[in-house]
Amino acid sequence: MNKFLKGKFDFSGTSINDNFELLTKALDASISGIIITDNLQEDNPIVYCNTAFETITGYSRNEIIGHNCRFLQAQDRSQKEREILAKCVKEGKECRVDIRNYRKNGDLFYNELFMSPVKDVDGNVTHFIGVQNDVTTRKNAEHDLRQQKSLMEKKIEERTADLRDSESFLSSIIETVREGLLVLDPNFNVISANYHFLKTFKVSAEETVGKELYKLGNSQWDIPQLRELLIKILPTNNPVVDFEVEHDFPHIGRKLMLLNAYRIELEGQYKDQILLAIEDITERKDIERRKDDFLSIASHELKTPLTTIKGFIQVLQKSVPEQANDKYQSVLDKVAVYVDRLNNLISELLDVSRIQTGNIELHKAPFNFDKLITEAVEAIQATAHGHKIILKGSTNAEVIGDESHIIQVINNLLSNAIKYAPDSKIIEVNIANISEYVKVSVKDYGVGINSEDTKKVFERFYRGNEVQKKFPGMGIGLYICDQIIKNHQGTLWVESEKGQGSVFSFTLPKN
Repeated sequence: MNKFLKGKFDFSGTSINDNFELLTKALDASISGIIITDNLQEDNPIVYCNTAFETITGYSRNEIIGHNCRFLQAQDRSQKEREILAKCVKEGKECRVDIRNYRKNGDLFYNELFMSPVKDVDGNVTHFIGVQNDVTTRKNAEHDLRQQKSLMEKKIEERTADLRDSESFLSSIIETVREGLLVLDPNFNVISANYHFLKTFKVSAEETVGKELYKLGNSQWDIPQLRELLIKILPTNNPVVDFEVEHDFPHIGRKLMLLNAYRIELEGQYKDQILLAIEDITERKDIERRKDDFLSIASHELKTPLTTIKGFIQVLQKSVPEQANDKYQSVLDKVAVYVDRLNNLISELLDVSRIQTGNIELHKAPFNFDKLITEAVEAIQATAHGHKIILKGSTNAEVIGDESHIIQVINNLLSNAIKYAPDSKIIEVNIANISEYVKVSVKDYGVGINSEDTKKVFERFYRGNEVQKKFPGMGIGLYICDQIIKNHQGTLWVESEKGQGSVFSFTLPKN
């Protein structure tokens, strides 16, 4: 990005560095989202975004750099505007479209996008500059104006009746749901509390309803994190989801709670109020901790005897009797293979245990990134006789990180590409410089992943139903990869469609 901007802008009487600093400040001061993509890189990735673009989309810089702009459309891929953009990129033309985009939290917003090509002295398109504005308000206003007055009056009548029913319905839900629920007014006074809340926190309705939340039980609910959460949610329509709070209550002890807060947008009695759901997850977290402890202990205990068994097998392989037949040698080799598989599985379980307990160790040092990727690809290619791995691109970059862990990520992504594309013989690996990051993409032409599974594919022990039936595994490899990349301040993501193959990509900061 620095080289690009410094090479394109010059102001007489000032230095290049001053020009660049002034230009960067100007772009960040803009209320419009601005991005720059590199048309010379595969898939035209984003190499620069200003602060407004982060604000509008809800994504941070490290989650944006290296992606193609289409990631903002999520699963909404049938828009004709996408075809217009793709055609203009292909032909190197400028264009303007209004397109539906989605923020990181899933909210829809309408984006007015102006896209222009940047050409070099020979007229070749090297980059594209995109300027986007959130025009959701305008779009909604246009939609409202198109509605006929009679239809609007009818809808208002229907809505009024529905709201009356909704108030009664909401009261029923509050009483029957099996987690603590509070309804608060704008001053955080408790309007209602359900039975489960009263039972969990051992209080009565008389002690709770009509009282300020922070003063309940001699101010035991005066929790700083809770105050901050509620102050943020009331002026907005954005819910707070799965917010963990740990607090020591005088009468019931320490509790770990999962809070979900929503602004209630009904009219009448429930106007401008907050629904606060409180789930006690103390016992669940304790069970998970004990499960992780068992996993760690079991893996460690299995590791020692397995190492001994592997040693004995190696001794047997080196001292095969002369009169031994081919079957003896074949069985011995198969045992060695399965012992290696079991050893790898236990190593992965140990990695999961270290990640969960925060004890994963990274030994970071500078290394030649291209050399590491090349050697990792060659090592996998040596054993993957049925597939051809094509490596494209170069970075000439030196990266600071843990080589062994990055190799582990590459090995896992390549092994998965081979495993889940048994009928396709080509695996493509692409490496490139993207701003201050290096990017790696591993593309296969296999079974692909449906949209529901792509959201959970990096979760611990998660495996899709269809994949689980056809391919063996425990669902921990991608979880480990994701955690390793996060610990290097990078991002790992997947783009896939069922039956169309998958592209797993990650970025790493160079410094």
